[in-house]
Amino acid sequence: MEFRIADTFTDSLAKLTGDEQKSVKTAAFDLQLNPAHPSLQLHKLDRAKDPRFWSIRVSADIRLIVHRSDASLLLCFVDHHDRAYHWAERRKLETHPKTGAAQLVEIRETVLEIAVPRYIDAPVARPPLFARFSDDDLLGFGVPGEWLADVRVANEDSLLTLAVHLPAEAAEALLDVATGASPKPKPRAPAVANPFEHPDALRRFRVMSNVEELARALDYPWDKWTLFLHPSQRQLVERDFAGPAKVAGTAGTGKTIVALHRAAFLARKNPEARVLLTTFAESLSSLLDTKIRRLISNEPRLGDRIEIHSMEAIGQRLHTAHFGKAKLATRESIVAALRSAVAAVGGSQFTEAFLLSEWEQIVDAWQVESWEAYRDVSRLGRKTRLSESHRATLWAIFAKVREALASSGAMTPAAMFTRLAIHFTATGKRPFDFAVIDEAQDISVAQLRFLAALTAQQSNGLFFAGDLGQRIFQLPFSWKAVGVDIRGRSTTLKINYRTSHQIRMQADRLLGTEVSDVDGNTEERTGTISMFNGPKPEIVVCSDEAAEIAAVAGWLRGRSADGFTPEEIGVFVRSEAELPRATRAVEAAGLVPKVLDGRVDTVSGRVSVSTMHFAKGLEFRSVVVMACDDEVIPLQQRIESVSDDGELDEVYHTERHLLYVACTRARDHLLVTAVEPASEFLDDLGR
Repeated sequence: MEFRIADTFTDSLAKLTGDEQKSVKTAAFDLQLNPAHPSLQLHKLDRAKDPRFWSIRVSADIRLIVHRSDASLLLCFVDHHDRAYHWAERRKLETHPKTGAAQLVEIRETVLEIAVPRYIDAPVARPPLFARFSDDDLLGFGVPGEWLADVRVANEDSLLTLAVHLPAEAAEALLDVATGASPKPKPRAPAVANPFEHPDALRRFRVMSNVEELARALDYPWDKWTLFLHPSQRQLVERDFAGPAKVAGTAGTGKTIVALHRAAFLARKNPEARVLLTTFAESLSSLLDTKIRRLISNEPRLGDRIEIHSMEAIGQRLHTAHFGKAKLATRESIVAALRSAVAAVGGSQFTEAFLLSEWEQIVDAWQVESWEAYRDVSRLGRKTRLSESHRATLWAIFAKVREALASSGAMTPAAMFTRLAIHFTATGKRPFDFAVIDEAQDISVAQLRFLAALTAQQSNGLFFAGDLGQRIFQLPFSWKAVGVDIRGRSTTLKINYRTSHQIRMQADRLLGTEVSDVDGNTEERTGTISMFNGPKPEIVVCSDEAAEIAAVAGWLRGRSADGFTPEEIGVFVRSEAELPRATRAVEAAGLVPKVLDGRVDTVSGRVSVSTMHFAKGLEFRSVVVMACDDEVIPLQQRIESVSDDGELDEVYHTERHLLYVACTRARDHLLVTAVEPASEFLDDLGR
């Protein structure tokens, strides 16, 4: 007998208390080991429309709903007695007549009315979206037969509410059509003998082969398993690319999941190969390590050939192996060297801020080594025009900085990565066959050059995952100039599983409808669809900090009353200066804050508090973005330090990106607060 678990079961399990979950897990293990165990007290549900639904008594009031047949046993749902029975009475398990996929279908007759929440006042009734499609077309989307009539009359106002009643593949296809992304029914997947093995069914049902696999499944919510892929994501994971490739998409569309699966797939397909899985920050690499170990836990030998490091960590490790430990120059030492060079050269009319940014963005980033190279270099994004005489003066200063670094035996991270790139290109001996890079929008020029040399850009050698709209650390630059060309091999994901429709729509207002890189590759931000509804985000502007703290505390108490646990809540601010406001608000709500330092994600029993820069990679059911005051975001200190008009544009772009990143950490609830005068960005956000 096959023992399966459904996504509806793990979702419902996560809503129980800790003690209740322990009892459910014990019952699930007993059921897997011996389905006829007398302690389980199986009871057939006479009122269920599907006669194969049974209940299992977990405790006095907790019931586990299973679907039982001669060939299989499926864990479907768990809750308190009445709610568990009510769920089963509204569902049936069936094989879709056209797609052949197994589906848990909500029975239409039990849904007396579909309430349509109106978040936007519509002056006239919206026309039906799917009237032009035949029943056969709609069945081709995976729509259950009894929901055809509702789908046919659905309009823009009712579609999202209707979608939550449909199987995921049907909801996605309809939302695709509604946004104009895919006006035709999707092609039918290859026929399979077992409806549970259909690609759509594999997203919601999984066979549990042993107790260890079941234990792992019950320890994490369904969306944390990192095991399940949308069919379009699987195509990217398993596709052969003739050169560097990239998967893009807005926050919450599953880019990291694709990257993780890609790393595992490459290691699995190439038994002798070594795979590097990397990202720009140490905190994010730790999260990747946790997720990849979870993903390949039943294939432990793959872990021997997949290495997970931050970019700087792998750079230092390889430099130590080939040249000895690198002595990396600090920013403070660079500033000191610049001041000494200016004094020695004399006659400089440039500000220290301009000199430092010119060094970091041009000379060091591109590893300019000679006067001729600096004279001719393209100063992309730098709007301050320089005559040849000005460049000559600047180069005299930068040459002395390079000499000072060399005499001290120090090097910049860019120099370290460039040295490694030259070494691997010259020797042809490379420690990795493939590299998968998450959050690729924030890797630097020298890091990209290093990655290109690391894999020699062989077929499938480089795979990037990133979102230009979340670039918060690096200036834009031409990947083609470094020799990495992704044209024709870039795909944008469009289905958002993490963030509600309302939060996503509001956060998207911070950015344009499309974002382009320097090479002209465009990431369309329109057409993205969220798979669930939620409350509209709240934006509150207060008279002073005390009023803001009180407002946030009241909101947090409301979320706690709704049943949200502290670890399901995150509070973000622009910089460390605003952290005390956030911690005071959490404490005023009667909760315990934990200030994150980038090395951990969430802490049990505590509310996570962090700067926006540490928000990457995190997600919470409820999020507060505090202290969005004027001169806080965009940060006045950054604006005042700008030495070039191009830099000023970049400051505004990255500050918007920071706010976008913070807002999109929220799944269900979002509160954005400020003290008057508020940031100009709140008007764009929809204040």
